[in-house]
Amino acid sequence: MDKIKVGIVGVGHLGRHHVRVYSELPEALLLGVYDIDLKKAKKIASEFNTSYFEDMDTLLNQTDAVSLVVPTSVHFSVGKKILEKGINLLIEKPITKTVKQAEKLVSLARGKNLVLQVGHIERFNPAFKVIEKDKLEPRFIESHRLAPFVPRGTDVAVILDLMIHDIDLILSLVKGRIKKIEACGIPVITDSEDIANARIGFENGCVANITASRISKMPMRKFRIFQKNTYISLDLLEKKAEIFKLVGIEKIIRKKLKKTPVVGEIPMDAGKTIIYEKPEIEDKDMLSSEIKSFLYSVRNKTEPKVSGEDGKKALEVALEILKKAKVHREKLR
Repeated sequence: MDKIKVGIVGVGHLGRHHVRVYSELPEALLLGVYDIDLKKAKKIASEFNTSYFEDMDTLLNQTDAVSLVVPTSVHFSVGKKILEKGINLLIEKPITKTVKQAEKLVSLARGKNLVLQVGHIERFNPAFKVIEKDKLEPRFIESHRLAPFVPRGTDVAVILDLMIHDIDLILSLVKGRIKKIEACGIPVITDSEDIANARIGFENGCVANITASRISKMPMRKFRIFQKNTYISLDLLEKKAEIFKLVGIEKIIRKKLKKTPVVGEIPMDAGKTIIYEKPEIEDKDMLSSEIKSFLYSVRNKTEPKVSGEDGKKALEVALEILKKAKVHREKLR
């Protein structure tokens, strides 16, 4: 089977990890890297035994697929150029700065029958993937994504930097349309929101409460799902999952779930009990899973797990939250 010829555009902090993963995958032929910082490109190329290109077009003219890992401000202009050359694209999140730009990239990829995948890496978190096989109908979702302050990524508000990860996860779980969004955000260190909270109400009755901060002492990535008879707690940082279910006693007997710990009986509802499950989760490299998924879609011409349309929807919600947060900030002033 022929290897897929790939290149990486942008080799900053995250771009370097893209180079690392591609260099290790047998299905990929890493042709080289490009960065406007030639010194950085040379260093990364030397570290991973690949080539560097002084001209981006020279690299693009040889590739089947590209990872685009550059600042969001140039996602559209560079992404458009890559797609126009007929090259499959994995673009880091957020997909673009504006929804109109995202729509253009999605349309361009569709018109050329190209794979456009967006780097919402939490979709490949082993803890999240373990619950995807279950039939989920969330009624309330709560997420907390907290991180210590680092200068990288502060060119945008925390909503577009961190919160958008959980927005994408929520939109992948809740199929109903959004009815209402409320939000607030506070700039603490930078000039944009460093901590923000949003409440999303869906037409099907589900509510999602999302908090993101980049000024926390300790990192946290907790994601909780509540639905009829089920409570799921995910630790996306530690890659752990805990599931509590209300089931009938007869189901435990019938399915021989004797090894499942019974943590409580419900006296008001005779014949039912709460069972606790802690699935075994293999700690896989999330970026490697993401890139493997991208290459699979490129080879088989299938819809990527996180499509350009998914990226556009997450951006649309994030920008609406940002808009509401700015209104709240003006009221405080």
